[in-house]
This record gives sequence, C-alpha cells and structure tokens, in this order.
Amino acid sequence: MDILINVFVGLHIIGIASLLGGFLTQMKVMGQGTARFVPAMLHGALTMLVTGVALAGLNQADGQTLNTVKLGVKLALLVVILALVYVKRDEEKVEKGAFAAVGLLTVANVFIAVLWT
Repeated sequence: MDILINVFVGLHIIGIASLLGGFLTQMKVMGQGTARFVPAMLHGALTMLVTGVALAGLNQADGQTLNTVKLGVKLALLVVILALVYVKRDEEKVEKGAFAAVGLLTVANVFIAVLWT
C-alpha cells in the first residue's frame, strides 16, 4: 500500500508542478496584461484533484488518521482554482487579478500541505 500511496504523491506533485509551472511561464506577460491560462494549468489542477481524492482514500484505507479540516481547506482552494481556470481557459487575455489569484492560491495550497501538521 505504501508504494501505491507514494506513486499518487508523485503524481500529485506533478500536478502541482504543471499548475504552478504554467502560472510562472505566464508571469512575464502578466505585466503586459496578456497573460492567459494555458492548458497545462487546467490539466495540473485536475490532476491535483484526482490524485488528492485518491490519496485521501488510500490513506484512510491504510488506517491512517486524516486531518479533514486541512483536506477541506485544500479542496476548497483547489475548487476555486479549478473554477477560475476552467471558466477563463479559452480567453485570450485574463485579468491580472484572476491570474494572480490562481498563483497565490496554488502557493497557499502548497504551504498548507507542507506546514499544517
């Protein structure tokens, strides 16, 4: 079971890298007002959602205690990220505020995962 959990943790990290990497590649043009949500950002967020739910289930099945408040906060942030990216995925230009919100919420999600014990 540990190997399967670790595989999903790796996939979850790949999802985070895709979402955050897509954001970081658009930061330069964000200053010019031409940033857009690239497909990697949507796919990364969806990967995070699927692997996060799978990780919660696998850890529960393994008999580990889950911090449901932490998972709920992380899920809420991810739902907001997904909503923003999904709704505005076809727009040529995304407002700076919406684009920055996705980046900040992604970074917040990472720090919640790492620092919240």
